[in-house]
Formats: sequence, structure tokens, C-alpha cells
Amino acid sequence: MFELSVQLAIIVGYLVVALGIGLIAYRVSTNVAEDYYLANRSIGTLVLLFTTFATLLSAFTFFGGPNIAYAQGPEWILVMGVMDGVLFAMLWYLIGYKQWLIGQKQGYVTLSEMLGDRFGSPRLRGLVAGVSLFWLFPYIMLQQMGAGEALSGLTEGVIPYWAGAALITAFMILYVVLAGMRGVAWTDTIQGLFMLSVVWIAVAWVLSAVGGPSGATAALGESNPEFLALGSAYYTPQYIISTAVVIAFGVTMFPQINQRFFVAGSSRVLKRSFVLWPVLVLLLFVPTFLLGTWAAGLGIEVPEGANVLPVLLSEYTPMWFAALVIAGAMAAMMSSSDSMLLSGSSYFIRDLYRPFVDPTLGETREAWLARGGVAVFATATFVASLSRPGTLIEVGNTAFGGFAQLTLPVMVALYWQSTTRDGMVAGIVGSQLLYLSHVFVPTVTVELGATAVPLFARTYGGWDVALGGMLLGALLTISVSLLTTPAADEEASRFAVSAD
Repeated sequence: MFELSVQLAIIVGYLVVALGIGLIAYRVSTNVAEDYYLANRSIGTLVLLFTTFATLLSAFTFFGGPNIAYAQGPEWILVMGVMDGVLFAMLWYLIGYKQWLIGQKQGYVTLSEMLGDRFGSPRLRGLVAGVSLFWLFPYIMLQQMGAGEALSGLTEGVIPYWAGAALITAFMILYVVLAGMRGVAWTDTIQGLFMLSVVWIAVAWVLSAVGGPSGATAALGESNPEFLALGSAYYTPQYIISTAVVIAFGVTMFPQINQRFFVAGSSRVLKRSFVLWPVLVLLLFVPTFLLGTWAAGLGIEVPEGANVLPVLLSEYTPMWFAALVIAGAMAAMMSSSDSMLLSGSSYFIRDLYRPFVDPTLGETREAWLARGGVAVFATATFVASLSRPGTLIEVGNTAFGGFAQLTLPVMVALYWQSTTRDGMVAGIVGSQLLYLSHVFVPTVTVELGATAVPLFARTYGGWDVALGGMLLGALLTISVSLLTTPAADEEASRFAVSAD
């Protein structure tokens, strides 16, 4: 009972500190939509880098990634740590920098608003917002699932899954309603530094107990020698490339990430951030995934439905430190969830409610409605998370693939002035329908002569169907644009900006 009290005190204490930062941010913020959503576009290099970093770190990173490394080997570092670190930095430049230039000129707050205005189409604006909210829902739910599993595992079931998910939900609502983007960004910076510190201390602690890196690697070689060789039946080239590409392109369209493309205080801030990005990613992903890999060689038994990281730390570190690392994991989930709720609310209020329900909505009232949207969205995802629809990896991968379908049509629109409204709609709808059919329709097998051909499978020849959807989206956007004429209210000049 004493150990449980200490664990809960550490986690709750961390939540209270984060809430205090949110209160400070609330006191210095103005009650207008642009300040609530974007902190008046005034974020500096350190805060932008760490708020993007912490926003991307989620239950998928802290629990899903180590779980894969524990079960399949360390090549997951190649997928997330190396390939996605580099790929996303490139996309941050190609898409994020162009969006920042356009946002500075036109004052846009969301991607949906930017596209709807460029193509003179409230319906396109609503379509992009609707697709984004549809895929954002399961990813917020993933954070609540991760929190429930983390607290249940740490306390050996004393705190049930639903209570852990409820705790993180209640905190997120309270914090985001108060803090807005400014508080979220400040807290993300502290959370990012905290996560890096505790993870590296955890690595040092575990390695000191097992004879250092050589001892951990030797134990892994005895129990799982295949983990010391590159590639496996699981880590095929098709899987590694597909997963890395889909995640990097999907992340670029996450509302909470894409909206950060608008918040930099200057072009220099933005450029420094995407240059430093791959280094920061490696500093966190390498130790967390190696911990998961080493756990396989150390004889760690992970109960069904649990995550390897809390079990490993409970075995090799003091109780209070294991709780501290779980607080770090909770920080990762919170720093993702708070940003998702803030961005999700902005998409709903600004891109659906405002243009279709109340076009005269003022900035101050919009900011208050956005706070209500946060509470409604968080409550809905919490209720859905209680059904636990799949593992963290399954839920995360599905959302990544859905967002990835938006990336190439958006890139075409940013760089090709001949893109038309019809082309954008065709590219977005066509790719989403293809992907949705493979997510929600059961796989069937058709006999063609002596060959059995799968239909509606998630992979074909090892390649993720999300890649096919992405290519279809680009092809439809370009081909339909070539075959159609721009409408009178389309304004290609809105995207005509020059680099600093």
C-alpha cells in the first residue's frame, strides 16, 4: 500500500506541476482565437522544437515501439528513429515552411482554412476538417488506452484500466481548456526535457544491473540470437519502407503537428527546428527501443495486455523511479493529447461550425466555444477507449495511414498552381475511399485459376495498402486538375509566396 501511495503521489504531483504551468499561460494569454490556437505565432526555436517533439511522443512511442522491439527485435529503430526522423524533417521543410510563409501572409490558423480559401470552397474546407477529425479520434483514444494500461500495469491492477484512462482524460480537459497553445507549448518543452532525462537514466540504471551494454547484448544473443541480425520475417524491406513512409507522411498531416507549421516566430526559428529534428528523435527513440529489445534477453515476462517498459523498470529499478518513468510516459501521452484536443477543437469550431452554422462567429466567442469542444471531444474518445478496440500499434498504424492520404494532394496544391478544386476533391476522396475499404472491409480471397488473390487486405506483397492510396491521391489530384478548369473563385495567388 505504501508503494502504491508513493507511485500515485509522483504521478499526481507531476500532473499538478503541469497544470500550474497552464494556469500561468492562461494569465498571460488573450481571449481571442488566434492566441488560443497559435499563441499569436510567436513561438521560438527551443519551444517549437520541443513542442513538436513532445506532441509526437505518445503511447505509440513509449509503449507500442518498445513492445515491438521486445517481440520482434531492434530494427524498429530504423523505422522510427532513423527513417522517420529524416523523412519528417524533409517534409517539415517541403510542406511546413511553405505553409508558414502562406500563413504569415494570409493569417490562416488551420490547414482546412488555408485550402478552403485557396480553392474558394467551404465544402473542401469541411472535407479536409472532417477527414482530419475522423482519423484524430482514434489517435486521441490511443493515448487514453496507453494511460489506462500504464497505470494498471504499474500498480499491478490496483488502479483499473478505466480509472487510469479517466484520470488522463479529466486532466487533459482541465489543462487544455485553461492553457491553449501557449501553455501547451511551454509544458511540452518541460515534458520533452523530462522525458529525455528519465529515459537515459533508466538505460543507465538497467545496464548497471545487468553488466552494461555487453552484458545485455550477450544475454540477448543467448535467448534471441536472431535479434542481433538485420532483418527477419517481420522486418522485411517492404515492411520497413512502408511503415516509415506512411508514418512520416501521416505525421505531417496530423492536425496537432500541421498546425505547428504556422506558429514559428520567424523563418529562422522554423529552419533551425527542422534541422535539429533528427538528432532529437534519435536521442529518445534509440534508448526506449533498446530497452524493449534488451528486455527480451533478460527473461522479462510481460503479462497479456501489458507493456514491456513498466515491467522491465519494476524489475531493475526502485519503485519510485519506475513511477517517475511512467510519469514521463504519461507526459508523452499528455503532450500528444493536449495538442490533439486543441487542434481538433480548432478544426471543428473554425472549419465546420463557423462556416456552416454561424458565419458571424467572433474571435472571443470562438475561443470559448473551442474550450467546450475540447471537453466534448475528450469525453467521446474516453468512452470509446473503454472498449479497447485493438492494440496500441493497430490503432496507431490505422490513424497514420488515414492521415497519410492527405499529404500528396496537399503537396501538389502547394507547389502546382494549376491544381483545381475538382482535382483536390478527387484526390482526397479517392485515396480515402481506397484506404477505408481496406481498413473496415474484411479481407476476402478470390480464386483466379490456381492462384488465390486477396482483396481488401492491408498489405499486398508486403507493401502497405496506404502507399497505394497515397499514390492514387496524387494521381487523381493531378489528372483531374488537368481535365478541369479552375472555378472563378479559386485564387492560386494566395499560395504565391517567396522564401525568406
